[in-house]
Amino acid sequence: MRVATAQLPGGDGGDGGDDSDDSDDRVFTTGDAVIVLDGASAFLPVPVPAATYADVLGKRLRDLLNAGPDRGLRDVLADGIAHTATVLGLSPGDSPSSTVTIVRQRDDDVDVLILGDNLVVLPDEVLTDDRMDQLDLPPRRRYRERLADGHGYDEEHQATVREQQVQQAERRNRPGGYWIAEADPAAAEHAILTRRPVREAPWAVLATDGAYNTMDYLGLDDWTVLAHADATDLADALRQCDTWEAHGDPTGQALPRPKRHDDKTLAAVLFGPDPYGR
Repeated sequence: MRVATAQLPGGDGGDGGDDSDDSDDRVFTTGDAVIVLDGASAFLPVPVPAATYADVLGKRLRDLLNAGPDRGLRDVLADGIAHTATVLGLSPGDSPSSTVTIVRQRDDDVDVLILGDNLVVLPDEVLTDDRMDQLDLPPRRRYRERLADGHGYDEEHQATVREQQVQQAERRNRPGGYWIAEADPAAAEHAILTRRPVREAPWAVLATDGAYNTMDYLGLDDWTVLAHADATDLADALRQCDTWEAHGDPTGQALPRPKRHDDKTLAAVLFGPDPYGR
């Protein structure tokens, strides 16, 4: 298995380099798996930063997969969430959260787990978990309409996004709402899980929403090309997104989004023996 990754932190001070320490996104790999996490940026106070949560959870998932490479992915995720909540002293409903995507090769098969709105692109299918977007909360509609009308990222925008987060938290990890990695390991049972033969899915591209939303808008989503790209090419795609957000759409009018720049992560995976012999 060959993996190439690139990350670009959000914020207006990003220089286009790979500086994952300033990002809430995390990527971890094992010999046969890739883990991508997108810690939820908090507009409201939480006990620990989202980056800390994603870091602790991601390392635990990596260690569990190294120790049990054939273990069920939902079971691995439940263990990871429980461990992270204990280590960080977190309680359900009052904690940071993170999306989790795991792609793993097991002999001639590829396993995919998705919890939250990361994207996994396979040669003939695009997988994501859109349950949070399906809530279609009024504050989300309102801030997107205001951005489209040209109001930009003003104080009212920030207040509306905070209101959205409050309403999302009320629906987190409960029936009729959405499911995410937080402090309740039971959320893992609601992760989307699929398995494909390697012959049908010889490659995959994993992306956080901060990357794929802008890439899709700009037409930078030739996933077959990206799947075979190296880290430099992936980083260039992310820099193009960041530059357009800063200079082509600084007020979010063309592409309404919660903030001007979100953290961006890409991971390109080729399954089977490493073509570079590593």
